[in-house]
Amino acid sequence: MQKTVLVALDDSRLAERVIETVQELVQPKDFNVVLCHVFPASESEMELPADRPHVESRGVSYLQVEKQLESYQAQLAVKSDIELVSGNPAEEIIRLANIHKADLIVIGSRGLTGVSRIVKGSVSSQVVEDAACSVLVVKENNNN
Repeated sequence: MQKTVLVALDDSRLAERVIETVQELVQPKDFNVVLCHVFPASESEMELPADRPHVESRGVSYLQVEKQLESYQAQLAVKSDIELVSGNPAEEIIRLANIHKADLIVIGSRGLTGVSRIVKGSVSSQVVEDAACSVLVVKENNNN
């Protein structure tokens, strides 16, 4: 029985570590991986058509993110797909996991604490709390 793993990636350095973890975790014949990136939507973008992202996130374009995900996809020895969406990151990750009937979500955590966590929120914490499947949170390696 094939398992589906949804891998949520952003444009941080942590994405590389998340991909390394996925490579260690999945076996070619048993897994399908969905690499996803959520462009946070501003309120003005809520009125734009929802069929494709129209945003540039912190100077990172849709095409840059798509190329990066394609490079991660090429590193994987399993069947994989790419999903690029815009909206609330935690909500969209959970929505995609439900659509793809994911057995596992793999997501990175930058380890925000204190005021930063309150102001910016923790996407990984919200995903862990609200997801219908298991969630693997990959933490930044502070030994470097």
